[in-house]
Amino acid sequence: MTPLLNGYVNGNRHLPTEPPTADVRFSDIPSALDIQVSGGDAEEAVEISLEELLDDPTELCTLLENENAEKRVWMVIALAYARQRKVDLAIDILHKGLGSLNRGNPKEKLGPLSLLCWMSLGKSRHAPRVLPEGQLASDVKTKDFWLQSATGILNEASRINPAFPPLYLARGVLYLLRASLQPPSKPVAPGSIDHSERMESLRQALKCFEDAARVSSGRNMMAVMGTARAQFSMGRYADALKGYQEVLSKTPHLQDPDPRIGIGCCLWQLGYREEARESWERALDVNPDSKIATILVGLYYLNDSSHYSTKDPAFGPIYKKAMTEYTQRAFKLDKELPLTCATFGGYFLLRRAWPTVETLARKAIEMTDVNAIASDGWYLLARKEHSQDSPDLSEINDFYSKADAARGGGDKGYVPARFGLAQIQVLQQDVDGAKFRLEKIIQASKSTEAMMLLGALYAEEVFANYTSGTMEDKSAEAKKATALLEAVRLAWKDPQKKLNPDLSVLVYLARLYESDQPDKAMQCLQQVEKLSIEDLLEKKKQPKDAASDEASMAKFREELPPQLLNNLGCFQYQVEKYDSSRDLFQTALNSLVKFGEKDEVLDTDALVTTISYNLARTYEAANLLDDAKQVYEGLLARHDDYTDARTRLAYIELRQNPTEDGPKAIAALNETDGSDLEVRALLGWYLSRSKKRATNVAEDQEQRHYKHTLQLHEKHDRYSLTGMGNAYATYAREMRRTTDKEKEKRSGEYLKAVGYYDKALQLDPRNAYAAQGIGIALIEDKKDLTSAVQIFSKIRDTVRDASVYINLGHVFCELKQYTRSIESYDMALHKDRASDPQVLACLGRVWLLKGKQDKSSSAMKSSLEYSRRALGLAPSQIHFKFNIAFVQIQLAQLMYTLPESQRTLAEVQAASEGLDNAIESFTEIAQSKSPPYPKHDIEQRANMGRNTMRRQLERAIQSQREYEEKNAARLQEAREAREHDMKRREEERKKAEEIAIEEKKKIAEERYKMLETSRKLAEQRAEEERRKEEAEYTEDEETGERVKRKKKSRGAGGKRKKKGEDSDTDDEVEGTKRRKGGKSTEETSAVTSMDEGPKPKKKRKLARKNTRDDKFKSSELVVDSDEDEEVAPARANGAADSEADADMADAIPADSAADEDEEDDEGAVTRPRKKPVRRVEESDEDEDEQIEPPPQTTAERAAGDGSKGSAFADGGVSMVDETVAAAGDADTNEYTGTTGEAF
Repeated sequence: MTPLLNGYVNGNRHLPTEPPTADVRFSDIPSALDIQVSGGDAEEAVEISLEELLDDPTELCTLLENENAEKRVWMVIALAYARQRKVDLAIDILHKGLGSLNRGNPKEKLGPLSLLCWMSLGKSRHAPRVLPEGQLASDVKTKDFWLQSATGILNEASRINPAFPPLYLARGVLYLLRASLQPPSKPVAPGSIDHSERMESLRQALKCFEDAARVSSGRNMMAVMGTARAQFSMGRYADALKGYQEVLSKTPHLQDPDPRIGIGCCLWQLGYREEARESWERALDVNPDSKIATILVGLYYLNDSSHYSTKDPAFGPIYKKAMTEYTQRAFKLDKELPLTCATFGGYFLLRRAWPTVETLARKAIEMTDVNAIASDGWYLLARKEHSQDSPDLSEINDFYSKADAARGGGDKGYVPARFGLAQIQVLQQDVDGAKFRLEKIIQASKSTEAMMLLGALYAEEVFANYTSGTMEDKSAEAKKATALLEAVRLAWKDPQKKLNPDLSVLVYLARLYESDQPDKAMQCLQQVEKLSIEDLLEKKKQPKDAASDEASMAKFREELPPQLLNNLGCFQYQVEKYDSSRDLFQTALNSLVKFGEKDEVLDTDALVTTISYNLARTYEAANLLDDAKQVYEGLLARHDDYTDARTRLAYIELRQNPTEDGPKAIAALNETDGSDLEVRALLGWYLSRSKKRATNVAEDQEQRHYKHTLQLHEKHDRYSLTGMGNAYATYAREMRRTTDKEKEKRSGEYLKAVGYYDKALQLDPRNAYAAQGIGIALIEDKKDLTSAVQIFSKIRDTVRDASVYINLGHVFCELKQYTRSIESYDMALHKDRASDPQVLACLGRVWLLKGKQDKSSSAMKSSLEYSRRALGLAPSQIHFKFNIAFVQIQLAQLMYTLPESQRTLAEVQAASEGLDNAIESFTEIAQSKSPPYPKHDIEQRANMGRNTMRRQLERAIQSQREYEEKNAARLQEAREAREHDMKRREEERKKAEEIAIEEKKKIAEERYKMLETSRKLAEQRAEEERRKEEAEYTEDEETGERVKRKKKSRGAGGKRKKKGEDSDTDDEVEGTKRRKGGKSTEETSAVTSMDEGPKPKKKRKLARKNTRDDKFKSSELVVDSDEDEEVAPARANGAADSEADADMADAIPADSAADEDEEDDEGAVTRPRKKPVRRVEESDEDEDEQIEPPPQTTAERAAGDGSKGSAFADGGVSMVDETVAAAGDADTNEYTGTTGEAF
């Protein structure tokens, strides 16, 4: 294939010499159509104009229905209406045509169905993405509506003939359009596979396009372009580039769709921005009215202007060129193009033209099928609202969020939108949103300030969860906060950053480590203590070792904050260092007195109460109960309502007198502080260890205690709610259910349990076990399968256990959704139940039900296979053997009811053998000790099979044998045709494999030749270097050292050696001189001519390679030689060198290739001896063609095209045409090319 660079063949920017072929859509539709009308004895034709069509085609459709018009007539008329953009009428005509064709062969409907599918896809491209503002869903048909319509049409066509070739392409486009409406996939870990919905849709589209290309043997260029388009959306830009290049090489005049646009988009994504611009400009050369190429070139210049400051003189010309020359022109070409509207909206945003921005942004959002363009539209709306004097913060937040989500969010999100969200969320006190944005900022900049703020937000969330008493899991937030704050702490140690430690970071870390790693928490607080003392020493201008001993340390501690000392004492208490803890609490009380004198606002009473309580707990832990009681009593004297102190006193009494005073103290505590939840928890704990088991749930003391807690104190106590649900569920499970009254009572208990579970789930939605309990209760009691499916589906995403899939399989089976039931059971098998006979038996049952529903013998055979596998794993289970016999009976019954055309003689005979086996199995099962069903019923079933069913099968075998004998010839012919077709396909496949193997072998041989040539060239260069060294150096006769050979001076009377008389050494020395790079070849030639006089003329000899045809313009070789004897070896070496060059030509950029061509033309004759061979390209240009100047930069081009100076030098006059009004957006593509319209 000819290599394509930037949309040009071999980088050649000249237009094709052949006239372009106009690929106009609907060009094959005739101007008129004759319809044969039967009237009387003669037939006459009615001519229908396809250019002047009726606004109401009802009469025309009636005529076609009455005359039983063929499908081609319906399709041509529908296309004629579509040509005039009356697609709705075309769709109506096709629907009526399909109704008329229902009486004929179903395959006759394939063409109209395919056309109708393309019509729906086309409507989807022009339909709004979302509902326009202020309109109802019933009034507007969105893209999703038309895609669903196309899906239904494709399914109907596939049922008729799934291998119909046009369906592959249509299905691929459907998947592409469906993927455009799905949210972008989230970032995945390196090496993992993206299984998002959008990526799966793209994979399906890619497969469909590949199938379409395969069916057409690669001739369907739309399929190849669709493959490239799908690959581009999947991020496989290099593969997509090859696809677009293939299309361009085979159809160089294709404009609608234009593969050059796709080539440019691939190059842009691969980082070749200049080459992308050239490809888009090439598209404009071919089609100057290409709106997509125009706006893409404008975006290139707009992106290029972002590299300059607005004060840079180069910024103005580039920006003006982007907006006026390209964006405005694209807007004039199509005011409905979403990409143009989004781009132009940014300009009007700077001009503060708010109504125009609103209109353009809405059009970009509603009409586009590209997520990035919708993101731009939402961002414009957010910026516009954000710039108002009284902005609506919630609306702005919504706009920013949609702009970020449209580009995928996360790492793929829109950075400007994330910054906007951070601004708004700070104003709204939206902590979660602010955390999300800060995380993204940290990923980009690693700012220590951002890490501190984000760590503090996460830590505050964890602390708020602790103080609120909720049981929500915040371990992930705690880990994030710890990691962020530790990163800040580590940054302090970096001498290059020169950061000062922040005590708040250490305090946050201490609180985070408090529960799980108290040793680290204490280390953090000790570091805070150390830094605080160092700060005190610095303020007092004392040496750092002034607090080295314990006495001085205790003195300085009294000047530290009492909160810090209290926390240090708590951690010492946790590690059972009660003496140190007691000293710290005493020091904290002394410090509190000093801080109270300095700060009158400080709440010293609260701190004294807390520290004193901690001191009493220290006494209690050290078994100094009397001292502890004294402190608790002192606290109660100051605060008689201090419940915690009362609780500790009661507990001390229970420890000292567990039989008398202790229970009395607990009872007294319950009387005085029974409303406190902690006290009630203590009481519940006490009751759980002292209660007796009750036969009635209402008599259970613990249950009554929870009930009172929920009724009288806190109805949202999740612990009590869960306990109540468990109590009622356990009681209901143990209840009898023999009578209706007992069942009703049992149902009432289950209902109570479900109510408590549901309340617990409302408070803690992630409680998967409570949710599964609800699902099981609903199934066992209410048979509420629909609700159970929803619950189990949610649990499946949380609890990845086989039991969840088994429950789902049961529910789907009850709902008669057998396919989903089979999928669920299969998932259970793949988890850890591969050897579970019960799951296999369930699969056998579902396949049997599916076979009976669909009257499918294959499904029943699958049921028989799973039933046999279950029996193989548990041969002692008699009910598994019964299942096999039952399936065999059902299969036999199905076989004699099927018509002869849907069965074969072998299948009927096999069913008869299975019936015999089933009769024997039933007989054995009936004689067993514990049959699964009553013995009499099993024997009756065996007798029915032995008598009635056996005779029916015998008749079925006879009728099937007669049917097959009667149709044997036709069946044999069809069988032979099928075998011949299969043989032909196999031969084609083998031939293709042989060709591929041969091609690989050829490539390997060429690579080997290239390597061998490179090796020989390397050896030749090494030999030349060795000879050069020998020629330049010699041994000194006196010292024996190697010294450089002295040049022989050539005097006036010296004699020049004639040709053929030069020695080898002189030749080598002369060749060495030629190889030196001090001067160019032209200068060397001139100096030599002046110094040595006239030289023999150099001979230019051309030699053409004979190994293989080259794919470039020329493969001629130029050989420079001063002697006739050197021509042959030069030609040999040049052939190898040229062959290597030709193989590597594809990797040379266009600009580099052009530069090399110019060098070849200039230095072909005067080339040094080191490289005697050089390949040049033939040129149709004159030899005196001028060399092109070096390419200008973007800024230079823009400055040359526009006026000099600033872009805004016109004194405030808009550089956009004032007649351009804000319009909307129709179909567009990503910045990345298009596959054209849907039909």
